[in-house]
Amino acid sequence: MGTMMPCSPQAAYLQRAGLRTAVLEKRHVLGGAAVTEEIVPGFKFSRASYLLSLLRPQIYTELELQRHGLRVLPRDPYSFTPLLEDRSPPRSLLLGNNMAQTQQQIAQFSQKDAQVYPEYEAFMEGLVSALDPLLDAAPVDTAALGQGSLLQRLSALRSLRPLLRAGLALGRQLPRYYEVLTAPISKILDQWFESEPLKATLATDAVIGAMASPHTPGSGYVLLHHVMGELEGRRGAWGYVSGGMGALSQAIARAAAARGAHIFAEKAVSHVLLGRDGQAQGVVLQDGTEVRSKLVLSNASPQITFLELTPQEQLPKDFVQRIQQVDTRSPVTKINVAVDRLPSFLAAPNDRDGQPLPHHQCSIHLNCEGTHLLHQAFTEATHGHPSSRPMIELCIPSVLDPGLAPQGCHVVSLFTQYTPSVLAGGQHWDEQARNAYADSGFKVSVVGRDILTPPDLERIFGLPGGNIFHGGMSLDQLYFARPAPFYAGYRSPIRSLYLCGSGAHPGGGVMGAAGRNAAHVALEDFRHLWRQ
Repeated sequence: MGTMMPCSPQAAYLQRAGLRTAVLEKRHVLGGAAVTEEIVPGFKFSRASYLLSLLRPQIYTELELQRHGLRVLPRDPYSFTPLLEDRSPPRSLLLGNNMAQTQQQIAQFSQKDAQVYPEYEAFMEGLVSALDPLLDAAPVDTAALGQGSLLQRLSALRSLRPLLRAGLALGRQLPRYYEVLTAPISKILDQWFESEPLKATLATDAVIGAMASPHTPGSGYVLLHHVMGELEGRRGAWGYVSGGMGALSQAIARAAAARGAHIFAEKAVSHVLLGRDGQAQGVVLQDGTEVRSKLVLSNASPQITFLELTPQEQLPKDFVQRIQQVDTRSPVTKINVAVDRLPSFLAAPNDRDGQPLPHHQCSIHLNCEGTHLLHQAFTEATHGHPSSRPMIELCIPSVLDPGLAPQGCHVVSLFTQYTPSVLAGGQHWDEQARNAYADSGFKVSVVGRDILTPPDLERIFGLPGGNIFHGGMSLDQLYFARPAPFYAGYRSPIRSLYLCGSGAHPGGGVMGAAGRNAAHVALEDFRHLWRQ
């Protein structure tokens, strides 16, 4: 039997392989941060995560998620940046799948940028395609390369294949691609473009969810991470899940249950149960119930898994220290707003009938007139102050999915940064501080709202420090080093205990790769154990 916390793709994979699997979810609703909740009566919100792209295409097909009710709503156009500027009317930048129209939009700001944009897209696509195979395999097991029998070493060598394939695919462009992975994204974008609204819009993907500025070295990788996904075969596309993000979690749960998995909500785990030999033998719930199993996979963060649920004396001291040192700083405050009319923008006013316009389906980027504004917002937060002009990604999923809100009304998601976990002077977020930050330009139309600061995201969803990735996506916390050096292959220092959430390779986002990969590693170990 395998035990998991909480609902995630690995349950379906283990059950499909013939293991009896139980899923234990702490909250009343399945899905971790991928949930739909009716916070304001009649309004259904994707309360934490709110867009889909990164979910691995193999998971769609292998788990038959469409058959289990998953429906994705692609967006075209997909990005809208209205500008605040001293001209009437102000300009805006609208990006979509039609390259000619996108170039026409960019040409408002720079003919040169419009001309080079397709080349930039092709350049990034080349890097993403090369790195893509690394997402679907455990990192190279460097420890195994130098120990064990010849057979074990040869087996470990096989894990080098995805890395070698990536290197070969990068080819002669490797030095340029290396620069993208290590440099500040502002440096990379300055090499390609001259118009600030375009650079700032593209830079949002490099800093979203990260306590980082566009000038932070390594921010280029975070941009890549966000363009690695695909929807319906279109690379880098993002869409809404019909019924909210909880509908994705429900589809995965149905895929697992259809194969016989047992799924339980409101079953908080107290600690991992260890045998006399130090091997994981199940978990103990907070009500004292013991759930015995041969394997335990934790989708919780590394901090919760190893610093709260695992007896510390059973873990190597250097490993515990590494987990304690993981950078979990988060800049994010997520605000969910119920409104009685569509937001209207000076750069693109609503029609008199109030019906949605093409830009309303987009990710709407506010305060993105230039990368200097993003850096300024970051700098304020590093001094303990919420950004005075925060970077905001505003989405209105009810434009494409009207069932989320009463007729004529809408649900609005504001993913905002930068907000420090602790305010200047050691002050904590109270109701007054939340409201002062969240008061927005369309306050008149607000029916109700839900303000989730970094401490709220940690308390409700178990995100360490409020970090949506379970830990920063900086280069020192990726691949070989995620969550700690020598433990990047999903196995933990405790035999039969595996990490399978965003804190494991390849990192955060609604991706499923860590769960799928961890399930394969756990199954391999389980079969080896039985052969013995």
